[in-house]
Order: sequence, then C-alpha cells, then structure tokens
Amino acid sequence: MGSTTPAIRGGAARRPDTRRRGAVVAALMLAMALAALDSTVVSTAVPQIVGDLGGFSVFSWLFSGYLLAVTVSLPVYGKLSDTFGRKPVLVVGAAVFLLGSLLCAAAWNMGALIAFRIVQGLGGGALQGTVQTLAADLYPLAERPKIQSRLSTVWAVSAVAGPGLGGVLAAYADWRWIFLVNLPIGAAALWLVVRHLHEPERRRAPRARVDWAGALAVFACGGVLLTALVQGGVAWPWLSAPSLASFGTGLALAGVVVAVERRAAEPIIPGWVWRRRTIAAVNLALGALGLLMVAPAVFLPTYAQSVLGLAPVAAGFVLSVWTLSWPLSAALSQHVYRRIGFRDTALTGIGLAALILCAFPFLPYPGSWWQPTLLMLLLGGALGLFQLPLIVGVQSTVGWSERGTTTASVLFCRQTGQTVGASLFGAVANGVLAARLGGAGDLDSVTRAWDAGTAPEATRRAIAEAVHAVYLGAACAAVLAFLVLLLVAPRRFPVLDD
Repeated sequence: MGSTTPAIRGGAARRPDTRRRGAVVAALMLAMALAALDSTVVSTAVPQIVGDLGGFSVFSWLFSGYLLAVTVSLPVYGKLSDTFGRKPVLVVGAAVFLLGSLLCAAAWNMGALIAFRIVQGLGGGALQGTVQTLAADLYPLAERPKIQSRLSTVWAVSAVAGPGLGGVLAAYADWRWIFLVNLPIGAAALWLVVRHLHEPERRRAPRARVDWAGALAVFACGGVLLTALVQGGVAWPWLSAPSLASFGTGLALAGVVVAVERRAAEPIIPGWVWRRRTIAAVNLALGALGLLMVAPAVFLPTYAQSVLGLAPVAAGFVLSVWTLSWPLSAALSQHVYRRIGFRDTALTGIGLAALILCAFPFLPYPGSWWQPTLLMLLLGGALGLFQLPLIVGVQSTVGWSERGTTTASVLFCRQTGQTVGASLFGAVANGVLAARLGGAGDLDSVTRAWDAGTAPEATRRAIAEAVHAVYLGAACAAVLAFLVLLLVAPRRFPVLDD
C-alpha cells in the first residue's frame, strides 16, 4: 500500500501545484524557526531575566521545563496527527506556542515564567513533530532530501543567529521582546498554513477514538523520569531519597503506560513502533545521536574558553561550524543512499563520527583554536550523512496513517537521548574533575573560578581531561548507534511506493 501526499482542495491524490506547495514549505520553515530559535535566543538573555525577576536558583528550569514539555508531548501529537490530520494539529500547536510566548512576555516572576515556558513547550512539541511529518507528506521519496535540507538549514541558522539576536534584544530593548518577536513570525506561519495547506479527504472511523488515558500516562511517566534525569546530580545527589523516589515513581508509571496501551483501541504509543525492525533500529540509533550531541553542544564552549583561552564569541564560533557542514552533508547524502541504501549510508556517517570524536582527546594541550574547529566541521558532515538518511528512510517505510506516530517516536527518542546525555556526561565531567582536583568542585564551580582569574594551571588541565572524557563517552554512543544499525536494521529498508 502506498503513501499519498496532501493535495489542493478537492483532489484526493493530486500533488499540490508548485506555488501552493512553496507557500506551505515557507510556513513549515517559519514554524520550525520558532522551535529552533527558542532556546538559543533565551540563553543569552538569562542575566537580564534573572536581574528583573529574580529566581537565580531555579532559572535552569526555563530550559528544562520547555524540554520536558516538548519531549513528553511528541508521541501524543504524532498520534493525533495520524487520527485527525496534520493541519489541525499544527494550527493548534502553533496557537498554543504563541499563547505561551505572549504569557512569557507578561510574566511577573520566575515561577510564572517557568510555567509559561512549559505552555510554550506543549506547543513546541506539535511544531517539531508535525513539521517533520508534513515534510514527508509533501514530497515523494526522491525529493525529500530537498525539504529536509531546508529544515536543517533553519536549525543551523537559528543556532548561529539565536544567541546574537537574544543578546541584542536583551541589551537594547527588553528581554520580553525575545518572546514577543515570536508573534508576527507565528502569525505568518499560521496564515500560510490555513490558506494554502489542504489535505485530501481520507477514510476515518465514524468516531475517531483518542487514547486520552494513554496520553495522560505518557505525560506523567515521561515528565517524572525526565525530571529525575534533569535534576539528578543538580538539585539532589543521584543516590539520595528524592532521586530514588523519582526514578521509582517513573518506572511504576512506565508499567502503567504499558498496561494502558495494551488495552487501548488506538494507543498513543502503539506496539508496532518497537516490533518493526526498521523503526526500532532508527529510534535507538537517533536516541544515541541525541546522547552524543550533548558532548560538543554543552562542553565545547567551556573547553574553548577555559583551555584555549578564547573569548565567548570566538568559543561560540568553534561550536557553530558544525551547523554549516551538517545541512550541506545532509543535502548531499541522497547521492550516497541512492547508491548504497539508507542503512549503509548512516553506518558510514556514524562510523566517521565515532573516529572524529575519538580524535578529540588526542589534540595537543593547550592547542590552537583551529584544531577543535576542524574536528567540529568534520563531525557536522558525518552526522548529516547519518541523520537525514535515517529520517527519510524510516518515513518512507510507512503510509500516511502511520507517519505521524513514526516521526514522533524518532524525535522523542532523540530528545530523550539529549536529556540522558546532559545528565550522564555532566556526571562524567564532574567525576573527572573531582578525581584530578581532589574533590575541589564540579565543572560549574571550577569554570567560575577560571572566569574570575583565580584558577591555577592544574584546573585548566583538569577541565581539558574532563572534556576529553566526555568526548570519549560520545564516541561510545556513536559506536552503540553503529552496532544497532548493523545488527538490528535491515540492510534494505522496506520502502513503500509513493
């Protein structure tokens, strides 16, 4: 059975004309920009936000709360888009995101801002999942790299421009404008979607069943487990009573999710997501990708400033170069997977990524700025060759009625991997520092001492060794992804006819 694509009003299988489809793609890119810019724009305005609202001890929840809401809502939105169509889910999600943005701009204290960021995240989950699903609906397999490379470019531009935009708005206007600028962008995206996106009529049960009990269980389980990972080692020690209670509650709720989903007529997380080898392998591989991405994204700026002695702007450049090679490599990957297949292309990309990550600890100390920059440029190219073939490939193995759920499961695993990676690698870095400095502190404390000019050379070397250990951990995650694809994924993905 073949998949179909959205068509203009009145057509059941006719692809939209070029102008109409171009308008929808523009809307998808604007919607993706909202989600992509969010965290990077906010990060540079934290000092101004804390100075105005207070709440320094909990400001990290501006990011953690948003991430949790996005992650736990992805499976729900994926199932809803398969049940009711992409358009209503995207419109509702964008409206919730914009409502959250407006509320964030009106926040009166840090608690209110965190709560409104969670509202934003509930809308952001719909934006991320539904945009990726629509990208596959709009284009046949041969043309999907085109739209995916455009979406990758949106993420790349946002990663580079976001911090600068946030800094400018916070310095010369007011931090509340960081959220208000979402309104015109989101309004334009909504207008384009409502006006130009017309999905064909599809067969649907007389009364669509929504597994609300399963949705609530997924929210509760995901929220508790991700909170335990985010707060572990930060708000409380890993083996403390609150940590053990959180993980115990999360595991109990996971059992509830399994019990509820087995009985549901239309489960939010259907069992076939894990029973099909291709989807299960891609889920696990992209979960490992989320894990390894944490190493450069979180720890490389600290390394560049504390070890290489670079200014913050220059340190940001060292990190940002992978956002240049990643979308370029993704766009070119189609020429590779058309010859050797989706799995082997992804194996090539993640194998190269593992070698590049392993090379980082062998950089000379203290080294020069161009050395990690070159490695990041190569890493971006390798990961572009890995990620896009898997996303395009797995979306091409399912029909329209399963594509939203499949895409959401892939994104959910990648987001979960990032959350696990932040906690795991934070513990690794702090453990190395404690061993090298005799328990003198964690990564945050020693980097603050370095910024204040009070850290000795021993601290500089300890930071370098901690980041080296994190990169070796990321290389292990890359090897795990390689083995999953090699042993679990079929050599040829069972692609459906367009």
